Amino acid sequence: MANWGFPDFDDHEGVHLFTDPASGLKAVIAIHSTALGPAAGGARFWHYASGAGAITDALRLSRGMSYKNAMAGLELGGGKGVILADKPGAVISEEQLRAFGQKVESLGGRYVTAEDVGMSEARMKVIAGETKYVSGLPVAEGAAGGDPGPYTAHGVYLGVKAAAKRGLGSDDMRGVRVAIQGVGSVGGGLAKLLAKDGAVLTLADVDTARAERMATELGATTAPADEILFADADIVSPNALGAILTEESIGRLKAKIVAGGANNQLATAAEGQRLHDAGITYAPDYVINAGGIINVGLEYLGHGDEAEVMARIARIPERLHQVWDESEATGDPAAEVADRMARRLIGR
Repeated sequence: MANWGFPDFDDHEGVHLFTDPASGLKAVIAIHSTALGPAAGGARFWHYASGAGAITDALRLSRGMSYKNAMAGLELGGGKGVILADKPGAVISEEQLRAFGQKVESLGGRYVTAEDVGMSEARMKVIAGETKYVSGLPVAEGAAGGDPGPYTAHGVYLGVKAAAKRGLGSDDMRGVRVAIQGVGSVGGGLAKLLAKDGAVLTLADVDTARAERMATELGATTAPADEILFADADIVSPNALGAILTEESIGRLKAKIVAGGANNQLATAAEGQRLHDAGITYAPDYVINAGGIINVGLEYLGHGDEAEVMARIARIPERLHQVWDESEATGDPAAEVADRMARRLIGR
């Protein structure tokens, strides 16, 4: 298998590099698989140190979407859009949004985009003015679709509780110590749900003011963003960017469980084995964080309403237990088991 110089190239069906000089758009759309349906995955707006870094992120994220959509039982393949910001903290322009929509349209439906980091419902509406291959738009009450964040948060919440049962033998989150990295749409939503259950929370975010506001609201404590993974907690929940589980960071973990919504938490495949060898219960990210794509995927496919979305999200714990059961039976790491299950589903 040729990797084109990119270790994360995994027989991707297509990797498209787009520029639009008039708007300044520079974007990558990676299509990993369309075996189950059009390649669905959000578009993120982010600053990268290099174009190669953006391509690598798109490759990893699109493969993760193939696995996520397959494990969620959706008739969708996996893809991802990455729009490059020229500097940290930049805001995407309306012209760039329109140009990106035109690039999505040029792929003829092989890729369906949605909201991700740095995007919003309002920005997706601008993109939708240029292409019909978009989901996560504002919808009527009770319909599937709209902002995927709260649905992702709900699924992660159910997954964290399943992990607590598996790794701690606890059916009750009261008193369980949870360290949450990232308190944006997903991590913040998770924190609010766990606070209602009486969990003891430690919060961190690169936006320290945001973490402090939420901690005050929920009666939680805060920790520095670069130290939260190593908090004295029962569960660590990564809900920011990926590749945070490395040989070094895993060696410093005090928690017995890692369960959070961030994509691509493992820096390399070897980290799955390291978690397993350390006796840490790991919830594979694309299984636990599928709530958002279930919501926007059913919107795009026209299959069911919000009740159907919630019913499917409620099955996330069942899928996690299937992964953990096979891991226990085979002795293989949960991350490897989940990948194997997903590859079977997409015919690889």
